[in-house]
Amino acid sequence: MTDLSGQLKKKAEEHFDYMVSVRRHLHKNPEVSYKEYDTTEFILNELKQMGIETHRPLETGCVGIIEGKSSDRVIALRADIDALAMDEDGEAKKEFKSERPGAAHCCGHDAHTANMLGAAKILMDLKDEIKGKVILIFQPGEEKLPGGGRLLMESGFLQKQGVREVYGLHMNPNYEVGKIATKLGPLMARPDEVEIEIYGKGGHAASPHETIDPIVLAAQVIIQFQTIVSRNINPTEPAVVTIGRIRAGSTYNVIPEKAELIGTVRTFSRETAMLIKERMDAILKGVVESAGGRYDFRFNEGYPAIDNDEKCTQNIIRTATELFGEDRLVELDKPVMGGEDFAFYQQEFPGAFYFLGSRSEEADSGWSWHHPKYNIDEKAFLTGSALMAGLALKE
Repeated sequence: MTDLSGQLKKKAEEHFDYMVSVRRHLHKNPEVSYKEYDTTEFILNELKQMGIETHRPLETGCVGIIEGKSSDRVIALRADIDALAMDEDGEAKKEFKSERPGAAHCCGHDAHTANMLGAAKILMDLKDEIKGKVILIFQPGEEKLPGGGRLLMESGFLQKQGVREVYGLHMNPNYEVGKIATKLGPLMARPDEVEIEIYGKGGHAASPHETIDPIVLAAQVIIQFQTIVSRNINPTEPAVVTIGRIRAGSTYNVIPEKAELIGTVRTFSRETAMLIKERMDAILKGVVESAGGRYDFRFNEGYPAIDNDEKCTQNIIRTATELFGEDRLVELDKPVMGGEDFAFYQQEFPGAFYFLGSRSEEADSGWSWHHPKYNIDEKAFLTGSALMAGLALKE
């Protein structure tokens, strides 16, 4: 792949300015999950200008298909296109800051889309090297359940295309720009969501004996939830239980009727997730009902865990090494507890996911995902687009 490696990197450089312009356009015009109408039209227009066949299996998002030489080889590449429902900040982004209040690309999906369009240009330039088909997935709704990946898989579109392998990436501020990080097997956790309402009996704060205080009950519940992982889960198995928001009360001297809690559970198997669900329900029942209160508990199952296929993972490692050298590769020892709906593709197709380093001081891009100042160093496109195209071309 030596000659091809040089061509891939050269083409990435040729299309770098294009990818930057696409990313900045999308960053200024973000759209939240399942509302990505303008984004979808923009992507469709770009693909059509490249001469790529387009399809729209869902209301938002789209798929491009590049036909190469006759072969049963069908490789899918995936990017997500939705923004977060939040406002952003950051001096480094002032020239292309979001112009839509309440929506911001503070997770890098604008960059994933731009990178994929750059890879599409590279693949069209090197179309004679393609064996079989390359499927370009521009997926909606990664940030919100049920997940655009799940909806696309349920549509049956990819199955009809005969996909053999699928690859995806995520920009990562934990690694220097241009680094490539992945691992075989479990890579990202299963993110389930919990919603709880605890109902007590309100009253005057000076007469707590005449009330059933839902805030006190919520406090007890939260503390006991933290014993689930430490006392019910095998210590060698990663798991997290986090309550991310408590909402109760209105003023200093009133005990409210209700306390609301929401949070997340992170695991790597449905079996462990269901054990945590059972323990949470048992704790709620014991604490709340023993005090005379009642509760509602909803456990919303999220995305499966990402589990990287051996062959596909080795393809990422080999291709990255041949393109950029071993020093650019980070082989992870442990998985991360973040979740990704790329896992839905892996339920039916062999696939692998990797992280693309995007951190630099110059771009002020060390901020965490979902932080208002989140940014990327756009030089990551030089690595990401060449690698994505290389995965489609390398057998």
